[in-house]
Amino acid sequence: MIRSMDQLPLPLEGITVVAVEQAVAAPFATRQLADLGARVIKVERIDGGDFARGYDTAARGLASHFVWCNRGKESIALDLKDPRGLAVVRRLIAGADVFVQNLAQGAAARLGLDAATLCASDPRLIAVDISGYGASGPYADKRAYDMLVQCEAGLVSVTGTPEQPVKAGVPAADIAAGMYAFSGVLAALVRRGTTGRGGPVEVSMLEALAEWMGHPLHHVLHGGTPPARTGLAHAVIAPYDAYPTADGGRVLLSVQNDREWRRLAEQVLEDPRAGTDAAFATNAARVAHRERTDELVAAALAKLDTDEALRRLEGAGIACARLRDVTELAEHPQLAARQRWREVGSPVGPLRALLPPITLPGGAEPRMGDVPALGEHTGAVLRAVGMTDDEIAALRRDGVAA
Repeated sequence: MIRSMDQLPLPLEGITVVAVEQAVAAPFATRQLADLGARVIKVERIDGGDFARGYDTAARGLASHFVWCNRGKESIALDLKDPRGLAVVRRLIAGADVFVQNLAQGAAARLGLDAATLCASDPRLIAVDISGYGASGPYADKRAYDMLVQCEAGLVSVTGTPEQPVKAGVPAADIAAGMYAFSGVLAALVRRGTTGRGGPVEVSMLEALAEWMGHPLHHVLHGGTPPARTGLAHAVIAPYDAYPTADGGRVLLSVQNDREWRRLAEQVLEDPRAGTDAAFATNAARVAHRERTDELVAAALAKLDTDEALRRLEGAGIACARLRDVTELAEHPQLAARQRWREVGSPVGPLRALLPPITLPGGAEPRMGDVPALGEHTGAVLRAVGMTDDEIAALRRDGVAA
C-alpha cells in the first residue's frame, strides 16, 4: 500500500485475529478490529456457517445482523468436531496475535480453545472468551441470548412505560460485551507491547450490561428507589419529553434549568407568566405539576409544524431533537454532511455502510472490507498455512471443510 508521507497506517495493521464466533457479541468485537486494520479469519460451521447468516434476508437477500457485524473478514468453514478441522484451527492460532470465541459455555474448553488453555501454551497470545454469564457461578451454564440478559441485568425494568417494561430496540447486551471485548484486546495488545505477554481476556454479557446500568444501580445502592419507567419522559426533570407537532411529527425537548424554562415560556409558549408562575418556576414544581407542564408545552407545539418548532426551540436555546425513525436516520443530514457513508462489497453486490465512529488522525480511513460468503476464503487460508491442494480437496471431500 502506497501512502503519502503524512498518512499513518491503520493502528492494527500486521495483527492477525482468529475468531470462532457466532451471532453478535464476538463478531461485533472482531469487526471493530478489522476496521482498524487487523486481518480477521472467521471460522464458521460447515452446515450453514454463523447462524446469524439465517436471521433474515433484509439486506438484499443477506441477513442484516451478519452484514453489520462481519465486513472485512475472511470466512473459512470447518468442522471442529473432526480432529482434522480442529488441527487446522490450532495451526491458524499458532500464527495469530488474537483469538476470540463465544461458543456455548464449556464448548471451547472441551476443544482446548478456551483462553486459559491457549494462553498457558503461548504467553504472547491474546485469547478472549465471551460468554453470557462468565465461566463460574450458578449461571455459568445458563443459556444467554441478548433479551434474556437484558432482563437479568435490569435494563428492561427501567425501559418502557409505567404500564409496560420493554427491551431495548438494539441488542444492548451483545453490543456491550462486544465493545468490552474490543477494548480488552486493545489493552492487552498495549500490555504485550511492553511486557511481551498477552494473556486471557474474559467478558460476560451480564457484567458488561451491568456496568452500563451504573446510574440506576448506584441510585439504588446508596439509598434511592429504582428509577420509574417514564417512556420518553425523564423521571426527575420536566419538561423533558416528546410532543406532537402540527404536521404529524414529534419533537423532544429538554429544559435543564429554570432560566431555560423562562426562555421557553417567553419565546416558544408565548406565555411569559408561566415562566414565573409558582407552579412552574422551579424544576421541582414542574415535576410536581408534570401533567399541567406537559399540557402547556404540548398545546404550544401542536400549533407548529416540526421544522418551525425546532427553529423556535433552538432560537430560545432549548435542547431539542426531531424524533426520527430508522429510515430517517439513513438519510440524516448530519451523517451526509460529514460524509459518513461508504459502500462495502458483498456476495449480492455493494451495500451502504456507515464509517465506524472512531475517526483516526493522519488520513488513514478504516478498512471497510467486503462481507464474506460462507467459506469464501477456505482454500486461500489453508494454503497459506502450508496445506496442499490435495490435502484441502480431501478435507472438502470428507465434509471437514467447505
